[in-house]
This record gives sequence, C-alpha cells and structure tokens, in this order.
Amino acid sequence: MNSEHQVRKTPGDTAWFVRDRLGMFIHFGLYAMPARHEWVKNREKTPEEKYATYFKYFNPDLFDARQWAQDAKNAGMKYVVLTAKHHEGFCNWDSQFTDYKITNTPFGRDLVKEYAEAFREAGLRVGLYYSLIDWHHPDFPIDTLHPRRDDPDALAQNQGRDMRKYAQYMRDQVTELLTNYGEIDILWFDFSYAKYNGTGDKAWMKGKSKDDWEAEKLIATARSIRPGIIIDNRTDLEQDLWTPEQWQPLEWVRHEETGERVVWEACQTFSGSWGYHREEMTWKSPEMLVRMLVNTVSCGGNLLLNVGPTARGEFDARAKSALAALGEWMHLHARSICGCTQSEFTAPQDCRYTQNGKRLYLHIYAWPFKTLFLEGLADQIDYCQLLNDGSEIFWKDKDGKVALELPIRQPNVLVPVIEIFLK
Repeated sequence: MNSEHQVRKTPGDTAWFVRDRLGMFIHFGLYAMPARHEWVKNREKTPEEKYATYFKYFNPDLFDARQWAQDAKNAGMKYVVLTAKHHEGFCNWDSQFTDYKITNTPFGRDLVKEYAEAFREAGLRVGLYYSLIDWHHPDFPIDTLHPRRDDPDALAQNQGRDMRKYAQYMRDQVTELLTNYGEIDILWFDFSYAKYNGTGDKAWMKGKSKDDWEAEKLIATARSIRPGIIIDNRTDLEQDLWTPEQWQPLEWVRHEETGERVVWEACQTFSGSWGYHREEMTWKSPEMLVRMLVNTVSCGGNLLLNVGPTARGEFDARAKSALAALGEWMHLHARSICGCTQSEFTAPQDCRYTQNGKRLYLHIYAWPFKTLFLEGLADQIDYCQLLNDGSEIFWKDKDGKVALELPIRQPNVLVPVIEIFLK
C-alpha cells in the first residue's frame, strides 16, 4: 500500500515513543580511557594485550546513575539508551557468559543495573544498546572492520572461529538484559555491513548481515521476553525503527518499497564522537541543537542526542553545558516538541511548524521586522501567543493571508515559538 500519510505499523509499541520525541544516547565503555573515539581499537588496530590495560584499570569512581538521570530529565529528555556493550565487546553488566565485564574491573559494580533503576525511578523510559559486532569475542570472525584485519597472520587467527556460537552468545546476553533489569523499552542493535567485503588476498573477509547474526532468532528471543519492546532495523531485519545517523532528514522518512511514512529517530552527537573524546572540538552550538530537534519533529521524527561520559563516569563540562542550554529551551517550549508531529500546513521561510491537534507551533529561525505572514490559515485561528511567556500575539487577515504582529525585539530564547490555537 502506498499512502501519502500512512505510518507503517510496527511490531512493538511505538505509541509512547512518537509522543516523547527527545531521548539521550549514552556511549560508555573502556574507550573512555584512551579518550580518542569509541572506535579507537579499530582505528589504531590495538592489540588485545594493550587494550587489556584499560580493562585492568577501568574505574569510573564518580559514576552516579541518579545524576545522569537528573541531567537527562532536566534537559527535557524522556527516554535514554545506554550502551550495554559496544563493538569493543566490553559488557557494562554482570553477564554470566563472559569474563569481559564491568564487575571484573576495579569498579566492580553492575552499571546497567544502577542505570536502569535510577532512570526508571526518575520517570524516564529505559533503553539498551547492544553491539552486534564484538572485537573481543574469540568466535567473532575477523573482517574488514576488525582491529586484527591487517595482521600478517589474520587468516590463521580466523581459523576455528564459529559465528554460530557467537550468535548464540548474543541471544544468551540479550536474554539476560531483558530478563534481569526490569522493563526495557528499547533494544538498539548496531550494526549490519554486508557490503564491507575484503578483496584480493583478503577476499575471505566477509561483511555481516542478518544471516550472520541469525537475526530472526535474535529478534524472536527479544520479543518472547518483551513483546512490546521497540527494536531498530540494524540487524538488517525490518522491525520498528529507522535510525538515520549523523545526518538530518529534510522530510518524513519513508519506506523504500511502499512509500509509507515510518517511525524514525535521528541519532546525533553533541560533537564528532560518540564516546568521550578529550581533544574533539566540533561541538554543536546550543542554537544548532535546538534547531536539529525542531527540524526532526517537524518531519515526524525523534531526536536521540548522545553523551559520552569521561572515564571517571561523569558528563564533562562541555556536555553539561549543552544539556543545560537544551534544558533551558525545553523548559519553556516542551509542548511544541513532546506530543507533536509534522503539520500539514506549510511554514513561512526560515520557520518550522510542529502540531499537536488544534495547537500549531511556529518556530521562528530568523526574527522578522514587525510582521510575519502565514499561508493557508485564514479564518482558522482562534488565539496566538508567544510560548516562552504566554504573551498575546495579535493577528489579522490580509489579502487571504494571516499577518502576525510581532514585537520588534526577538524574545531572549534560542528559537522563539508562537503557539497558535486553531478553531
């Protein structure tokens, strides 16, 4: 079925998700110690014995799950997704199926347990990220993304590795995560790469996709425990959630075959790295973050903004500053985001609409002088006000358009919003 406004049905319960609109991603693992990007093991082709040093000394002694939860809540976020395991293979929970876990480090505590309890207590939805890739597991085959890909004896190292055993390992760990930590609302898998094949004398290196992950069994395992859970599409098996990464769609994301609108979530970093990166300096401005959020919701999507805590277990000053600025704006403007979606009205130049029923929200990126004209709303407006302070905005019909009479000075907020009550 090809329908202009139909939203594709999902196996999981996405009703709450498309209301909440704003979430926090948290990338945390051993890579916080080198502080050079979460792919440092891949980029620097780090040997196991070197990477083991991080495991030996990992101790995020300043970690406070309740503080993380409070920072997320203060920023206006409604749900959170934490990396239970990233590509390095290190597990942030007390897994029965590996020794490569946080309870075997000097920290010695089950971080996933503390996280889930604290965020749930704060009224936030709890999600877990689980990497399909594992550069530590002895049965995970070496491929073009593996840190050992360029070792002279890579082929010899690869002998005897059994992807079927690794697929079972994933199912066992997902069972743990969905059984032992209360209600989990989102399971965020990452990622498939079937086309990343080796060439020449490395033609044996194969990219991986749904057959390698045994994705149907993996998804069935998850849904047998948590039937309504939201699962992304990165196992290469379509589920609930499309996840454009580090780019912003300009329109509602659609199914490539049916043309239906889909449930989607843009995942973005505050800077250029997901994990803590001490020297990374391309941090987005507060205004850019707000605009990214507005743009996303105006196209019917969610925004998942990432924080990479330091190796001491805290959000660093740059992250706290970004969260505080976002929270200040959301404090005044959350109702133009949460519960809203794309409007069928066309916004003026340098503006974006979001809508929740009879309430239309006009986000103004370039403050005009005195008057702003709106198309298609003649005889439809009942009342207008600035959302930041609830102050009245006058309007009049003029030649079939609505003319909003604005104050000369822009309100002192990153992106002003006018709340329009429709008849």
